[in-house]
Amino acid sequence: MKQGLLFDLDGTLVDSLPGITASLNHALSAMGFPTHGSLEVRRFIGNGSWMLAKRGAPQDAPDEVVAAIELAFKAHYDLHWQGGTSPYPGVPEMLAELHGKGHPMAVLSNKPHPFTTVIVGRLFPGIPFDAVVGQKEGIPHKPDPAGALEIVRIFGLPPQDCMLVGDSTIDLETARNAGIRSVAVTWGYHDRAPLAESGPGLIIDQVGELPRVLE
Repeated sequence: MKQGLLFDLDGTLVDSLPGITASLNHALSAMGFPTHGSLEVRRFIGNGSWMLAKRGAPQDAPDEVVAAIELAFKAHYDLHWQGGTSPYPGVPEMLAELHGKGHPMAVLSNKPHPFTTVIVGRLFPGIPFDAVVGQKEGIPHKPDPAGALEIVRIFGLPPQDCMLVGDSTIDLETARNAGIRSVAVTWGYHDRAPLAESGPGLIIDQVGELPRVLE
């Protein structure tokens, strides 16, 4: 049986930084708060939309202000994400190759579930993922292993026959918590050094490496 593959979305399959930056800054600007450059926003991504808003908000902003920023971000992002989100070069071909080789595949993201499903459906229409799971009620976000274990159940495989592919230390922690293996990718939003310190099973620097290392 081929290994089951769980993919993170932002920073792993798609470069969504331009779109996230634009929508976060739109929300902040509308409320009279300072905005951030893309290199700053890059560090905010990975823990879901609430933490994105909290990290972008002025220091010590109360929860109700963070909630308002998050709501405004989501409203803008819903309308404009397509202008700032695209697959990394080679990712569609890589996914098609892995599907052709018989790997069960899924997406596990801390992005809100409606955005996750729409983006995956629009950008990867030819890939029949077994599951697409974003941040939603009833499934704690990564690094909680609940979402990963639900996907493993859908695959019908033991955890040791599955692998999580992601660009963040959160993804690597999720894999450990779920008892599955991990691959860290370096083309996303986290630097190589902290990824290496987190002890992934593998680190890859090019999209085309993944099918080869799975052989």
